[in-house]
Amino acid sequence: MGAKTALLAFTDGDLVPALDGASACDPAESEELVRRAHPGYEVTRVGDGTLLDWPYPPDDITYATVLAGAELLCDRRFALDRPSELPEHLRAAGAGRRIITHGMHSVSDWLGLAVWEEGKLVRSLSLSPDGGIEEDIGEPYDFELPFWAGEHPVVPIPGWPAQGPYPLPFHPLELGEEALRALFGFVIEGRPGPGDIDAEMVSLHGFRVTDPTGREQVEREADYQRARQRMGPPRRFRMGPDGTMQEIDSDVR
Repeated sequence: MGAKTALLAFTDGDLVPALDGASACDPAESEELVRRAHPGYEVTRVGDGTLLDWPYPPDDITYATVLAGAELLCDRRFALDRPSELPEHLRAAGAGRRIITHGMHSVSDWLGLAVWEEGKLVRSLSLSPDGGIEEDIGEPYDFELPFWAGEHPVVPIPGWPAQGPYPLPFHPLELGEEALRALFGFVIEGRPGPGDIDAEMVSLHGFRVTDPTGREQVEREADYQRARQRMGPPRRFRMGPDGTMQEIDSDVR
């Protein structure tokens, strides 16, 4: 799976109708939204895009749009290990409205989502196979129930060695796609449903957003370095004559 998201929305109700058939907004409105989301940061325009293209932009890039009854931002900074810890200024920006975050990352198979209704956190979930369930606050939504009930178990991949039971009752990215459809109206992987929106038709304005002190960039690179050290060197596998996956030396071509 290659699905990645980092989404934040403020909406007066259901977000999906606001995104469905949305027209491009004034770039100045998007820039104002980005500046409110990142006070004190340097903000400059970059190329525009669509929700299909940029649900998970590169570091220091934000895509945004302002619609009738809703505002949407795409930015990696919003993909929090504990979604309930969304910064106070962002919760204040959505005061009296519905706030939705959705983040998932296919490298770590992580999913994180949260929803506030009129200032009250009603649901927050964060989980991955390595980290387990980091956060589980509030009642699960209906689209979650089949997953928690064991209806979507992870089936071992034939041929891979040393496969134990999957540490979660379902794959986080499978639930992540259902959450994305329910909360934002589209999916990244899998077949679109008849009620899904066309994310390619949702226009976004892009901005480079940087910490003028440089501190955020330094801390982020340090985090990346620690992650690379934990991962260790890459491993390569090849299917053997018996149909199992066998590790091979990295120098073998």
